[in-house]
Amino acid sequence: MKITLHQYDLRLKHTFKIAHDVRDIQKTLIVELNDGIQSGYGEATASNYYGNAIDEMIDVIEANRTKIESYTGENPEAFWEKLTPYLSKNSFAQSAIDCAVHDIYGKSNHQPLYKIWNKTLAIIPDSIPTTNYTIGIDSIEKMVKKMKEFPWPVYKIKLGTREDLAIIKALRKHTDAIFRVDANCAWGVDETIANAKALKKYNVEFIEQPLQADNWEGMKEVYQKSELPLFADESCVTEDYVEKCHHHFHGINIKLMKCGGLTPARRMIKQARKLNIKIMVGCMTESSVGISAISQLLPEIDYVDMDGFTLLKEDIAKGPSLVDGKIIMSPENGTGVIF
Repeated sequence: MKITLHQYDLRLKHTFKIAHDVRDIQKTLIVELNDGIQSGYGEATASNYYGNAIDEMIDVIEANRTKIESYTGENPEAFWEKLTPYLSKNSFAQSAIDCAVHDIYGKSNHQPLYKIWNKTLAIIPDSIPTTNYTIGIDSIEKMVKKMKEFPWPVYKIKLGTREDLAIIKALRKHTDAIFRVDANCAWGVDETIANAKALKKYNVEFIEQPLQADNWEGMKEVYQKSELPLFADESCVTEDYVEKCHHHFHGINIKLMKCGGLTPARRMIKQARKLNIKIMVGCMTESSVGISAISQLLPEIDYVDMDGFTLLKEDIAKGPSLVDGKIIMSPENGTGVIF
């Protein structure tokens, strides 16, 4: 195997603002793993919140190049375990490698991953969840404009301002779509309880990450009193967090880069099912390389946030597409990405 690393600055259609970040460009790293015949691809983006830079990912990968290039086509889960002692300190780099390995494994076996994982599935069922489309924090006028640019049945509305309820009330006048709201750690306990009661009448499906990530005592109170379901994002990073989220959140948002790839993500899904916790898989505003990997999990989850590629001025790859309110899967093998 041979590794090739590709760096890109992904330019966004609109300035993307959330409670703890704002950006016009998303820096990303594409990992290509080639066996001399075909390539597998994985992606990891830079993240200010998680303190993850492109240079740091490259350093980790280069330091372990020989170990990574030793992959000979074995089961990706076994290879993930083999590399974990060397890559676990940078889950973003670990995820990119794991997704690249999964992609080339699926291609070598001439099947998309979802068929390898679910032997009885000939095709993706109609019951898979559709993604939300994210509306970042902005003036109400601009947020309405973003919705009109992309008519869609489900929107994730980023909140964390002094005008959150006014924003939702104003946006509701322009669409009957389902709303999901994401406070990105910006609210307090009493504020969340009050907002949940107020937001319920505006067809808000659930609230994502209202409190600071480590405020478990506060989340326990909110969980007991909230009139809307609550989903963990920043509070659910790796496999160890799933059980911790039990009785604090109704659902979790699994992100491949947070947990280290498809291998641990699938274990988190199984663990959440046992605890009767709802499951969403989310993205980090990546290209279709990363989104394609997420798409392979669709038959196993309840909700999905895989709109990252739609927020870009120009995608660097091809994968699944969004048509008439639904996700159309790529027909390609592996993760389904064409790079």
